[in-house]
Amino acid sequence: MRPGVSPLIALTGATGFIGRALVREFLARGYRVRVLLRRPSAVPIECSSAVIGDLARLRNMKDAFQDADFVIHTAGVAHAMSGVPEDDYRTLNTEATLNLARAAQASGVKRFVFLSSVRAQSGPSSRSILTEDDRPDPIDAYGRSKLAAEEGLATLDLDWVALRLPLTYGPGVKGNFARLTRLARSNFPLPIGSLTAKRSILSLQNLTSGIECLLAAPNLRRPLLIADPEPVSLPELVGILREASGRRRNVFPLPNSILKLALSALGRAEEYARVAEPLLVSHAKLQSLGWTPVLGTREALIRYAQSENQV
Repeated sequence: MRPGVSPLIALTGATGFIGRALVREFLARGYRVRVLLRRPSAVPIECSSAVIGDLARLRNMKDAFQDADFVIHTAGVAHAMSGVPEDDYRTLNTEATLNLARAAQASGVKRFVFLSSVRAQSGPSSRSILTEDDRPDPIDAYGRSKLAAEEGLATLDLDWVALRLPLTYGPGVKGNFARLTRLARSNFPLPIGSLTAKRSILSLQNLTSGIECLLAAPNLRRPLLIADPEPVSLPELVGILREASGRRRNVFPLPNSILKLALSALGRAEEYARVAEPLLVSHAKLQSLGWTPVLGTREALIRYAQSENQV
């Protein structure tokens, strides 16, 4: 970093849910942000600069990383994209990540921050609290592609860190959390009262603060887990979202066996695991590097619900 010049972050995936938020948040924190995009029409007006290219066919990387201090890599094929062939996960989540990292290494970037997933470590649920010391055991193409990218980063002469994210939420979220939000905004009683298993989730605010901590931390070259301070069960999550809108919790118990049978009949057996079984992660190692969550889980969910109510 040059004296008197704000650090420059090169960021991929700036048009995605997480990428958009990181552009906004890091600019507000005084960083310069250069975005890497496929189309010039998608350039966020707030960014400091932009480079157009395709992560699957890396071009213009000399321009992309010139004078960059950090790379934050958020782009890739999401787990929610069902039906994607395993080769596409490997091409876009593994090979593109490693090509990007090699270009960053050649340009002298100080740190490469890769947004990985807890699915690189586990299936949709786990009986024990996950830590970085556990042997990774992904069960699907998405998780395997993220783990392969992490393993490839470890072979490079590059300072890197992979953040394994749980279900992440904030304004503009899509996928499963968006569906939960729509359920919570409905007036219907919900038969979820018996789903008491707790799961770790992550707000955009805590994700941003975690990444900023890692930009300053020394000697990384490893994966790290991150999550909001307190895990929540599905009834608790829905209850907080409804209470933030001034409504009653309005949930009732239904035997889990019936829910499981119904979802299995609809071909959604994994969705049952995601709501009825626990998935807890420890973020102790990230906290040992100086990270403190900026929001508690309840406060973060209330802020999220309030932002959605204004839409």
